[in-house]
Amino acid sequence: MLKINIPEEPNWIITKLIESGFDAYVVGGCVRDSILGNIPKDWDICTNALPQDVKNVFKEIRIVDTGLKHGTVTIILNNIGFEVTTYRIDGEYSDCRRPNDVYFTNNLIDDLSRRDFTINSMAYNNNVGLIDCFGGELDLQNRLLRCVGKASDRFNEDALRILRALRFSSVLRLTIEEETAKAICYNFKLLSKISVERISSEMNKLLCGLNCSIILKEYQDVISFIIPEIKPMIGFSQNNPYHVYDVWEHTLVALNSSPQDLEVRLAVLFHDISKPATYSCVDGVGHFYKHHLYSEEITRNILKRMKYDNKTIDNVCLLVYNHDVEITNTPKSVKRSLNKVGDLFEKLLDVKYADMYGQSKKAVDEKKDILDGIKLIYQEVLNQSMCFNLKDMNINGKDLLLNGFKEGKQIGSMLNKLLELVIDGIVENNKDDLLMAAKLL
Repeated sequence: MLKINIPEEPNWIITKLIESGFDAYVVGGCVRDSILGNIPKDWDICTNALPQDVKNVFKEIRIVDTGLKHGTVTIILNNIGFEVTTYRIDGEYSDCRRPNDVYFTNNLIDDLSRRDFTINSMAYNNNVGLIDCFGGELDLQNRLLRCVGKASDRFNEDALRILRALRFSSVLRLTIEEETAKAICYNFKLLSKISVERISSEMNKLLCGLNCSIILKEYQDVISFIIPEIKPMIGFSQNNPYHVYDVWEHTLVALNSSPQDLEVRLAVLFHDISKPATYSCVDGVGHFYKHHLYSEEITRNILKRMKYDNKTIDNVCLLVYNHDVEITNTPKSVKRSLNKVGDLFEKLLDVKYADMYGQSKKAVDEKKDILDGIKLIYQEVLNQSMCFNLKDMNINGKDLLLNGFKEGKQIGSMLNKLLELVIDGIVENNKDDLLMAAKLL
């Protein structure tokens, strides 16, 4: 018999509800993750107790009304929130997002049957064990993702489930079952009814999954529906000795070679997005002049449209812009790049490595030693606390003012010139040498 180790707090909630005459189980993702041997992030509980019944049972405990209309209250134990939701049946869906009405039920099976995928439709408590009416445990064993009931019905109820399917497949490395896959391909345009915030949230998780590249390739029509700027990349030949893949295939291989960091993966996804628009051919060889500049512009427009926060937009765009900017394996070049990208330098290296591994063997042979050398120099720069930005200089605007320089643009300009001299190794980073250099400039 399957045994799930439920933590103390949710187990206490379940026990208290059962002792009060109700049914209660942990349900959904926490059961799925436990069966997979992963540590659940949340422990959600379902029960036949109505919300007011739950409040009465836990009247001495802090409770937050998080979704009374849908039967959900949150019990706070040890500063952790645990959602407790009454068994329910969903009414009709008219907007492909949420049910028009919700009806409470005393039947656990009714509640489980309204859920999206079999792997998320299992419940468990220590008294009864696993409740699995739709074969979720077997699907996990077979690494399959399958809708509960008719897949098209589930996607028409909430179109975001289409992206959730891709996300679960990417993160949990599951194969999407045939009928579910067909329903995705038939219904993906329903995603136009979903808010960009919800779409972006699922896309972020999908992109950081181990199976990301496989899913993006198999469901490229879905992805290019969400981000139409991707469509010209698909099948676009590069006609270049440094490339053995078309633009989209190159991007997928690069993604597969990148760490599971959201900013890095977004940058890799978009780093060559302007290549079809910047393509030119000279003597049968393809070129993409200034594509890093135009890719940065397109990336910014996409991320703004998808309501990403400003920090993520700026960081990803900085990585995209600099992915093709040359850095040589010299301290001077590395420090100049550090001055441009700052704390993002390691992520920039991740993007450059990924970009390289998505190219030809010729490119890897020529570029890998250079990138490895840059990585070593970067570590030396950090270890030796070398100066590569204004805040690390042993002089500031106040020092210049005290030595006769006029307040205003001249101060900023002079500090930047002095920084260049320090980065180039012409002047030592000490106040006396810097003041002397300033007077000679």
